Amino acid sequence: MGPRGRATIAPVEARARTPAGAAATVPGLDPESAEWLRELSGGGREAAVGHLRERLLRVARAEVNRRSGRLPFGGAELDDVAEQAASDATLAVLAKLDRFRGDSRFTTWASKFAILEVSNKVGRHFWRRDGVHLDPDAWERLPDRFGLDPGRESEWRELVVALRAAVEEILSERQRRIFEALVLNAVPLDVLVVELDSNRNAIYKSLFDARRKLRAELVANGHMDPDPANR
Repeated sequence: MGPRGRATIAPVEARARTPAGAAATVPGLDPESAEWLRELSGGGREAAVGHLRERLLRVARAEVNRRSGRLPFGGAELDDVAEQAASDATLAVLAKLDRFRGDSRFTTWASKFAILEVSNKVGRHFWRRDGVHLDPDAWERLPDRFGLDPGRESEWRELVVALRAAVEEILSERQRRIFEALVLNAVPLDVLVVELDSNRNAIYKSLFDARRKLRAELVANGHMDPDPANR
């Protein structure tokens, strides 16, 4: 998709609006970061946008390659994800240039947009293909999935029954959806992000809150030891 991906540079230039004087509003920048801001805000902007996209494309390709062993697709599809991520990340960087505060180098800050876009694109690829499917029998297989001691089956079955009741009774609908998708059905996080139109941090927070509520409920009803060291 090389030529097709590079063709997106012109729309990037036309659609993004960089705040005037962005470089001047960030004191104490390292020289490289200051130069990036000057070029992206000044007269040579078109060339600077092209250089930015090339850099973000390298970051995106490195990220998809890092994930490739866990993805059921590769080759041209993987390269297409990187191309799309680089273009959208370039747009995002240009649109938010005035938010750069110099806490890190400009290239480090911009690279985060490319990595985030790769996550979004991978999630949408999974979601378009498979969506999020929850297995109604997942609860029955929970002890086997976690390799629980067969000799303590009756004890674990009792815990699973209590856990299932707690999930249905004390979790919000969103927390329940996230818990069942991630914990019971091993749905990829990136897929759930797309399904719920959310982000990774928000889903992590919901799952953390759900687990805390479930643990408190199980402890209160005598199904778990209140000392975390004895779990």
